[in-house]
Amino acid sequence: MAAEHPWCRFDPGAGRLTLNVHVQPNARVNAFAGLHGNALKIRIAAPAVDDKANAALIDFLHRYLGLPASLIGIRHGARGRRKVVEIAGADASTRELIKSAAGGKGTPV
Repeated sequence: MAAEHPWCRFDPGAGRLTLNVHVQPNARVNAFAGLHGNALKIRIAAPAVDDKANAALIDFLHRYLGLPASLIGIRHGARGRRKVVEIAGADASTRELIKSAAGGKGTPV
């Protein structure tokens, strides 16, 4: 089994991927922005009001991963920049896709 990153935990038995995310709202475009400490930084174009940034984050991940949005949820931190995002129905390829996005600094998706 490959070593886990502190920001990305995968439970193959449950098919669940858990991510520590740092969200930057009001960005120019939605994009992965590398790592921010022990979190994956994601820029979101939506403002952080009325859950718009949270909805945009879920939509961004759903489009990038090709998974239904209903399988992606914010487990902790819905009101802050630091969030724990849980992705159900994930497999090893989902984990690798997310890990490669962490290296794709500033690339819009």
